[in-house]
Amino acid sequence: MSLSAAHREATLAPLGWTSERARRFADQRLDGLVPGRFVDEASRVAITVAGPTQVIIQRRAAREAASAVDLPAVGDWLALEPVSASPPQAALRGILPRSGTFIRQRPSDGQPQVLAANVDSAFLVSGLDDDLNLRRIERYLVLALDGGVTPVVVLNKVDIALDLARAVAEVHAVAAGTRVVVTSAIDGTGLEELVSLLEPGTTACLLGSSGVGKSTITNALLGEERQATRDLREDDSKGRHTTSHRELFALPGGGLLIDTPGLRTVGVMGEADAVQATFDEVESLARSCRFSDCRHETEPGCAVRAAIEAGTISADRLASHHKLEAERQYAELRSDERARREADRKLGRFFKQHKKNLRRQGRKDF
Repeated sequence: MSLSAAHREATLAPLGWTSERARRFADQRLDGLVPGRFVDEASRVAITVAGPTQVIIQRRAAREAASAVDLPAVGDWLALEPVSASPPQAALRGILPRSGTFIRQRPSDGQPQVLAANVDSAFLVSGLDDDLNLRRIERYLVLALDGGVTPVVVLNKVDIALDLARAVAEVHAVAAGTRVVVTSAIDGTGLEELVSLLEPGTTACLLGSSGVGKSTITNALLGEERQATRDLREDDSKGRHTTSHRELFALPGGGLLIDTPGLRTVGVMGEADAVQATFDEVESLARSCRFSDCRHETEPGCAVRAAIEAGTISADRLASHHKLEAERQYAELRSDERARREADRKLGRFFKQHKKNLRRQGRKDF
């Protein structure tokens, strides 16, 4: 890499650009491409050495994408080919390897959807009001662990908590070993602890349902009103989707924060290890069952059922384990089927192009 290129790319360090990413980008750099971090999905903007740059996703790139996973997500580092200096525009030529990634099943069709990429930690936000849902927290934990992201459970709205001690105890019971931060985005409680987790150049992502205060937390950490907020509905304390798209923000202390719209559904997918780690106490007890394939239903010698009867774990916890593991297995089967269909499509496109080439050569023996 030339000294000038190294100097220019060094300006991206506050966005998380590292020497390792620079090393992996060597071949693209030789092809005249530049790196940029995708920061706004709505306006398709990436930050490059030239500043905010409009990302052009050409039809061919969109058409050849096997799924939405192959298209840019907020937080992605992109390989871009500059096409205009004023205004800055660049064509997408590739997505650099992702690290911490949030992928869920898209509610509309079950396809994988990347919520955020290259994330170091996840602030899993729940409200200390009617929104506190232990089963939802379990789903967020599975997503985080599956994507290689460090989870942090954020219990917001401590200023209106009805029974704080009980809520915190219940969360610790389903998120053992996970850091739990109690906050109030209104009066500032706990925000300093969140800031301490955001070292310069590292990225956190806010995940939670609508109305839990993600946008208010974002504004508080930014020190200014950048994200729109709305009051909750009085009848059910539910929020409206004030954040309409995913966006990455640079915080005053040097950390980076991705705010996301409220999630109504969180379909899990990925590796079994993430579910096992989230339900570690169930998995540990299962190893003591009489039968290795015990379903923890009516089998004799079931250590898990014995723990439920003893009150060590709840029946709801076991039911959630079953549900998420079944959901994960189903997603895995669908993913395998999609991969097979995509391989068939690619093979079909190859033979179609091959026939065109033969026709151009005047060949008819095919």
